[in-house]
Amino acid sequence: MRRLIICLCSLPIVFACTEKEIGDKSHQTEVKTGVNTNTSTKATPSFNADSCYHYVQQQIDFGPRVPNTEAHDSCAVYLTNMLKSFGAETMIQKGEVIAYTNSALSIQNIIGRFYKQRSKRIMLCAHWDSRHIADRDSDNPHGPIQGANDGASGVAVLLEIGRHLMAVDPELGVDLIFFDAEDYGTPQLTVGMTALSDMDNSWCLGSQYWAKNPPISGYKPQFGILLDMVAATNATFPKEGFSLKYANPIVQAIWSKAQKLGYGNYFINKAIGGITDDHKYINEISGIPVVDIIHYNPAKSDFGIFHHTHNDNISIIDKQTMNAVGTVCLEIIYQGL
Repeated sequence: MRRLIICLCSLPIVFACTEKEIGDKSHQTEVKTGVNTNTSTKATPSFNADSCYHYVQQQIDFGPRVPNTEAHDSCAVYLTNMLKSFGAETMIQKGEVIAYTNSALSIQNIIGRFYKQRSKRIMLCAHWDSRHIADRDSDNPHGPIQGANDGASGVAVLLEIGRHLMAVDPELGVDLIFFDAEDYGTPQLTVGMTALSDMDNSWCLGSQYWAKNPPISGYKPQFGILLDMVAATNATFPKEGFSLKYANPIVQAIWSKAQKLGYGNYFINKAIGGITDDHKYINEISGIPVVDIIHYNPAKSDFGIFHHTHNDNISIIDKQTMNAVGTVCLEIIYQGL
């Protein structure tokens, strides 16, 4: 199960995560409100949810995108070629990381840079791998999953955004980054409010590698947005704890913009604890303020009944949810926060 800190009755309840509760502001990155104030008078391009859905399907057609597999390598070629076709300058950061199983994983972080020469930049990112086991599936917990929502959806939204970037100039630089090996973490071995204290750092291996081995010297975008699990029907995106800790003004600006655009039913005005996701390591290691837009249901304390099961397939993908997320991101790119 994905990793979360939840605060209940003012006490932190830890799910596979040992971070301090979000009230600790001692390491919060100072972020001024109004960053990325864009003076463009151009209209924001329209997000095409049908195109986005197609990008989800194309990814899962390769099969589970698990490191060290042929499907994984084939999808990497596809993603790189798609970014090139949109006009991005592409980079592939290859590396080797050690999984919780003590096996070596060959990873590829895929980067597409639009308007590389511009110093004023933002980054948008998602993980492109899928989980190697279905550890929440009661019928077949050992086989790899398709990861239509958990992985492919965030990448698909970014691909649809990338399709517009060279056609309509946003008047700033944009980097799309697809992180590898986010979902190769330790299975949840306990139930309820108990978890392994060392589970945290076995997740998000690609973003950890990227942050510790910067492929772009001196890279400091104004801020970043991470998309994870952004396609479920009636998805809700609460204000996540590490995002509030490291990039609170940006969180507030994004959620305010989403609500003004009419997507308040998705971008809910509810704060939750910190979820261990790629943004945590980018914030803490790279010092880049990154906000996580991630599906989580605070009422049910869950990422969805399909999460980390074989039911995470194309049948649960909702075009309306992807349209909401993609429209908000495009509006931020073209009109500013």
